[in-house]
Amino acid sequence: MKPLLDLRHLQLIQAIIQTGRITDAAKLLGVTPSALSHRLREAERRLDVPLFTRMHKKLRKTPAADYMAVVAERILTDLSRAEEDVRRMNAGVQHVVRLSVEAYSNYRWLPFFIKFLKSRITGIDIQIMAGARIDPVNSVMNRNIDIAVMSGNVAQVGLSTIKLFEDPLLYIMPPSHRLADRDYVEGTDIVGEHFITYTKVPEPDREFALLFRPTDSYPQWTATVELPEAIVELVASDLGTSVLSNWALQTALAEGRIVGAQVTEAGITVPWRAVLRAEDMEEDDPILQVAHLLAEWCSLPDGGFHIT
Repeated sequence: MKPLLDLRHLQLIQAIIQTGRITDAAKLLGVTPSALSHRLREAERRLDVPLFTRMHKKLRKTPAADYMAVVAERILTDLSRAEEDVRRMNAGVQHVVRLSVEAYSNYRWLPFFIKFLKSRITGIDIQIMAGARIDPVNSVMNRNIDIAVMSGNVAQVGLSTIKLFEDPLLYIMPPSHRLADRDYVEGTDIVGEHFITYTKVPEPDREFALLFRPTDSYPQWTATVELPEAIVELVASDLGTSVLSNWALQTALAEGRIVGAQVTEAGITVPWRAVLRAEDMEEDDPILQVAHLLAEWCSLPDGGFHIT
């Protein structure tokens, strides 16, 4: 069955939503207003529903246009990604492996790993998909990315994991904090402390279950901030404390903007893994090759994610 709309119609919907006017949308797309008006009428005729209503001198989107805009964003993004892949392939790249890191957007390690990768294998390029960090499991399952670097244990049908490294959690605070000289902190030490977290969902191997719950000692939750790098900046400005992975804190710690203490005397160490689809576990699959090389690089004395 032939689609009712083509890419021109999807671009039209996006442009009108962005600008609110036919003339401005036409300028954005490089066509005449009359041509764009004709294209809009054609789209509405094919769908048999109005996409926009006129209010004063602006066009207001209908629910139909709102829905089509979501679809258009996905389709046009996939098309742009495919075009980029083709250009890379013409430049001697046979495979593009898409990768994201759970929660964190610290990629200081990336240039070092790419150099290591290129020294070991040719024809494979890495593309970072930072937007997938919020829901990496579904991003792998939905084929939006190929490898997710994730912490903890991942048990999901259709996925496989490769161990990368172990990393301790650190309780971070500004240098002026009353606990700044401690080697480690217990739950009782931080009762009532202003605490910033990127998730309030308790996890069995993290601070909630291993630091707070055993002594029934809890901080004062001040804010939920989904970007750990933003949490670091808030902590450095003395707006709270937090618990984050050691590897992602190296730059801020080296600069002295924050200090870190081990979480509990025994410490809480979290495994980090490369998560990929089980169907990509064939020996010669470029996705598996990248995952294995990432694990090998993490095992080197001068490799891994702990780079300032």
